[in-house]
Amino acid sequence: MTTVPFEPRRFRTTAAYYSRFRVPYPDALIERVITRTGLHPGDRLLDLGCGPGQIGIAFARIAGADVTGLNPEPEMLEAARENAAKAGVRIEFILGSSYDLGPAFGPLRMTAMGRSFHWMDRVATLAMLDKLTEAGGTVVLFGDRHISASPAWREAVDSVSEHLSPEEMRTQRQFRRGPGFGKHEEFLLRSAFRTLERIGIVVERTINADEIVGRAFSISVTSPQALGGRTMEFEKTLRNELATLAPDGKFTEIVEANALIAFRD
Repeated sequence: MTTVPFEPRRFRTTAAYYSRFRVPYPDALIERVITRTGLHPGDRLLDLGCGPGQIGIAFARIAGADVTGLNPEPEMLEAARENAAKAGVRIEFILGSSYDLGPAFGPLRMTAMGRSFHWMDRVATLAMLDKLTEAGGTVVLFGDRHISASPAWREAVDSVSEHLSPEEMRTQRQFRRGPGFGKHEEFLLRSAFRTLERIGIVVERTINADEIVGRAFSISVTSPQALGGRTMEFEKTLRNELATLAPDGKFTEIVEANALIAFRD
């Protein structure tokens, strides 16, 4: 098994937290991807699994790309439209998922995905993008990698999550992190997008307990929807753990925001 069961409303209740509290993709990373891929103003870009639209908005704002955002969560699309309006860019946001891809979305110069590829049928998605992508086009997977976090607040989040989040959600997360799930690079190398490069920018950030709690609520396994009646207990328990770790309320993280560029042969 290489796919997670499709749940279009998996990220319901997370939109309010996602834009504010997820690790951001710096403009410098977007600019380097634009330079490396040769993206030009007016080139068609699909932000697949766009969430609240950060990546698509950045490409529209910095590169002048013609962006379409696709996401199955209405609340995310509402946030994306608001964010695009604030940024002063025009983007078409459509309700749907990778399972709805078809000829109407092409031809594409780039498909960008931010922390969304693992929710898809990766083989089928890449096969369809092969049909929709111009020669020399790309698929670009954006993500982040934590190098260190202190004091040990990530361990505290995991511990509280393990205790209070739904067992089914925890099981799915463990599956995605396990060896049987397969790395994205493996799927890309077996597709038409088999020439791979990675760009990363490492930063150190100072955050507080509010930001850590907000980030937890932006994740499907610990979203308010997933936690349900345990939401208040989760927040109280996590805040108590964080206060014990850092009475001054200050935490740090060293994190790499990265982009895996996959060129179409």
